[in-house]
Amino acid sequence: MASPDRPPATSYAPPEVPLGVVLFFTIPYAFFLPELIFGCWVWILVAATQVANPLLQGWVMYVSLTSFLISLMFLLSYLFGFYKRYESWRVLDSLYHGTTGILYMSAAVLQAHATIVSETQDLKNYYINTAASFFAFITALLYILHAFSIYYH
Repeated sequence: MASPDRPPATSYAPPEVPLGVVLFFTIPYAFFLPELIFGCWVWILVAATQVANPLLQGWVMYVSLTSFLISLMFLLSYLFGFYKRYESWRVLDSLYHGTTGILYMSAAVLQAHATIVSETQDLKNYYINTAASFFAFITALLYILHAFSIYYH
């Protein structure tokens, strides 16, 4: 039986989230801005093309726009300190970024397929689709890195 004078042997306190601008220079929170910027580029580039297959690129637009908005809400939550109300914020953050990384990877693959299909139609759309595919894969990687780094932080 444990004595009441000793603290529990397995006490763990999660690290504090830095406040202000320091948040953008601390891993895993430093991934927020690149996720938002590259995700926005995916959204802009897909919107700038002539959509050859609406089902494929519609999913890419849905994933990029939805993840942009939810990631922006997470960032604002960290900046304004709303996360302090909940004890399981790290689990929620890790689950969100992991799920979004998987969804973004599926969107990147579909965008790459749309790029291959657009190669024979118009060279300008092909180049825009290529850039959108590149940024989609980079964004998927950023979301996956964020999920692992917040989980192991």
